[in-house]
Amino acid sequence: MTEIVVEDGAWTVDVEAVRITPGSGRDVHEVRKALGDLVVPLEAVAGAVFEPSRKGGHLRLRLRPGADPLTEVGAGLLAAPADPYRLAVPKERRAAAEYMAGEIRDLGQLAQVPEEPCPDFLLPGPAVPISATAGDGTVSFDGVRVRLEWTGFAKAVKQAAGAQEFRLSDLTGVEWKPQSGLAYGSLRFHVRGEGPTGRPEEDRRCLSWGVQRFGGTSVLVGAAVLARLARHAPEPPAALSPPAPDGRDLLIRRLTDLGELHRSGVLTDEEFSTAKKALLDRIAEL
Repeated sequence: MTEIVVEDGAWTVDVEAVRITPGSGRDVHEVRKALGDLVVPLEAVAGAVFEPSRKGGHLRLRLRPGADPLTEVGAGLLAAPADPYRLAVPKERRAAAEYMAGEIRDLGQLAQVPEEPCPDFLLPGPAVPISATAGDGTVSFDGVRVRLEWTGFAKAVKQAAGAQEFRLSDLTGVEWKPQSGLAYGSLRFHVRGEGPTGRPEEDRRCLSWGVQRFGGTSVLVGAAVLARLARHAPEPPAALSPPAPDGRDLLIRRLTDLGELHRSGVLTDEEFSTAKKALLDRIAEL
């Protein structure tokens, strides 16, 4: 087991999953705090990378397409500081973060995690009931129905339409976008049989905001809805996996790296002993 604990949060890696716990400080975004602890199964992980910067860097986890409803509804637009799969690492923990990124990649190779999209979600998405307030309204979802209620900031057309409620079975999709420049951020629900969508601030099927970049925790509501929508996409054909590198060689290489980190003072005696024992146990199992 490999672990890194910093002010921004904690990541733990073992042969089954990457476990992510957000930090509790003021600088940790509300999306990450509301989402809470995550257990990302190894089969959902496409890779990991450490991106260095002047003050330290960021450890990033990359997931397979279709593995996570939050990643899918965010569509690459849920950026820092709201991204739960990004950990800010101070300079003094940089080497440990680089080691963890390599460990995640090696575990993926050992497990022969496929590169193709997942046919079904491997993460459950946010729990329900769930709600969020942003801009012109409040959206709530109880697992069966989505409800939109307007605040005093809503346009007259929404106020006149009144609160909206949609059954999950009537929805064909959900779309989330952050606020950017002069464009409104939005959480839009696509309803079966209804006409084309309008501008976010005038569409009764849409929560919109013009100030908050990410619209509070609205993206979590979108992810909860998406996770529970029926998936009708055909299952992709199975592809032949490339030959995996020799597992023993990979683990021995990790042992060498571990020793170098210990000698350089990056890992404490306790951290080194724990990680070394885990690697030796895995070598013995081969």
